[in-house]
Amino acid sequence: QVQLVESGGGSVQTGGSLKLTCTTSGGVMSTSCDMGWLRQAPGKERELVSAISRSGSTHYASFVQGRFRISRDDAEGRVYLQMNLLHPADTAVYYCAADPGPPCGRDWTVWGQGTQVTVSS
Repeated sequence: QVQLVESGGGSVQTGGSLKLTCTTSGGVMSTSCDMGWLRQAPGKERELVSAISRSGSTHYASFVQGRFRISRDDAEGRVYLQMNLLHPADTAVYYCAADPGPPCGRDWTVWGQGTQVTVSS
């Protein structure tokens, strides 16, 4: 059974760090084109934060500005998002997602339940 489970969210102050973990099952990482982290803030549309391909190529949204790092551990079936220098604008529910393809096009059709990240000033 394909499943994505996020963990690691929480509340931090401006400038703090959090590391999100997406634990996968059902072989989704080995078959998906990309794994990604997306977020949705209250009253806003869901947006892509970062993505990583099976080969390890990474993509970051412009607002990340070098503060976050995505990584994957295929042996453990996990995808990580290390977030540093957090600020209140990063407050959102963060979702792990998979693009199973084909074709590959960041069509996120497999989702986790989300984890809340709250950054206070």
